[in-house]
Amino acid sequence: MAHFPDTPSFTGFNTPSRIEADIADLVHTGEIPRELNGAFYRVQPDPQFPPRLGDDIAFNGDGMITRFHFHDGQCDFRQRWARTDKWKLENEAGKALFGAYRNPLTDDESVKGQIRSTANTNAFIFGGKLWAMKEDSPSLLMDPATMETFGFEKFGGKMTGETFTAHPKIDPKTGNMVAIGYAASGLCTDDVTYMEIAPSGELIREVWFKVPYYCMMHDFGVTEDYLVLHIVPSIGSWERLEQGKPHFGFDTTMPVYLGVIPRRDEVSAEDIRWFKRDNCFASHVMNAWQDGTKIHFDIPEAKNNMFPFFPDVHGAPFNGMEAMSYLTRWTVDLASNSDEFESVTRLTDTAGEFPRIDDRRTGLPYRYGWMLEMDYKRPVELKGGSAGGLLMNCLCLIDHQTGKEQHWWCGPVSSLQEPCFIPRSADAPEGDGWIVQVCNRLEEHRSDLLLFDALDIEKGPIATIQVPIRLRFGLHGNFAPADQIGLAA
Repeated sequence: MAHFPDTPSFTGFNTPSRIEADIADLVHTGEIPRELNGAFYRVQPDPQFPPRLGDDIAFNGDGMITRFHFHDGQCDFRQRWARTDKWKLENEAGKALFGAYRNPLTDDESVKGQIRSTANTNAFIFGGKLWAMKEDSPSLLMDPATMETFGFEKFGGKMTGETFTAHPKIDPKTGNMVAIGYAASGLCTDDVTYMEIAPSGELIREVWFKVPYYCMMHDFGVTEDYLVLHIVPSIGSWERLEQGKPHFGFDTTMPVYLGVIPRRDEVSAEDIRWFKRDNCFASHVMNAWQDGTKIHFDIPEAKNNMFPFFPDVHGAPFNGMEAMSYLTRWTVDLASNSDEFESVTRLTDTAGEFPRIDDRRTGLPYRYGWMLEMDYKRPVELKGGSAGGLLMNCLCLIDHQTGKEQHWWCGPVSSLQEPCFIPRSADAPEGDGWIVQVCNRLEEHRSDLLLFDALDIEKGPIATIQVPIRLRFGLHGNFAPADQIGLAA
């Protein structure tokens, strides 16, 4: 009998769901635009079995992919496990065999050497496939229409690194997927691969390079000519794993770097520029672009660590106020002889994370950005449903051209998951379309899917789609038109 621990990661709104389901024509209020034809995929960590070590962090749950299929003014629901090697081995054994987050030393002997991916971080559509991603392993491929699992993608052996990002970017000019793999030569190593994958699914570039130190490299930016990679000291080591500590810990004494790596077939260490700044925390990237010799990099930046489950390496307690992040522009100049940043400019006083853009502007100058906002001035009666424990209770739209912002509050007993932009059509102007996101109804232990006019979020959702089951906190998701995923009528 499954007994999950009576801890915050497994109780309340975070109680494991473990539901695969098909529900046609979800009940909704408001109006789903009839021209909206495609599917929004998102993923949540959802443990198949109680943790092997008695407790666990939420980031270590098995990947459960949710699909919301919009067509003819309605929305259909499908949810399936990402059937990783881990999922299959544990399903056959009827219990957890893999131990702590990114610590193979805690695994059952029977699974030593197996791919540990939970495929629980991003659900991404590319080349007619559904990519279920976790950055410690190759990506898992699934069928976007049936949601059956194919297996891990190693590009016919062309991929020589061990890992693949959970935050790929699509170059809007070439259509290529740009990716990295950190700890590419093994756990806790300072080797990184930069990869490009053609729309056909072929790996056409894999370049190896080294970074200043090993750390979590969860996201990155691209421009037309460069890959832009931030190195922030959420650090790890085999010594930590041997001591049974969390894989990552934050070191407030170490510098932060921004690497600018040319996007070409051969790159030497001398071709890479590393710019250096003082300590901060930063994870997700809103966008990056180049302006002459300058690189601009927009990122939510916090004074201190945002992840309480990856604690300070020097023993300092988690500081919630210093964990609040604010969208900030880092600018470096490739014409400079210095390794210093040219400028670091806070763009807003709104605290937020999970930044998103109109992805057609990836790597290019852009106008609009959306974020999950953390507004503690609003009334709060219940908390929950967020990745790091921080209250994410508003959707925010930033217009970089005018400096104006819009805010929409979900109320005192709800919280929000990552927004995703859907263009009205392939050639619609930037920002012309919709925002879709999951809303956690904490009081009722269920979920809604909200649909907004992307540039008029303050008027509230144009449709609220009721999900009759509770979706656990999710990480990342993406939309694809019906004709790209085998769902066209």
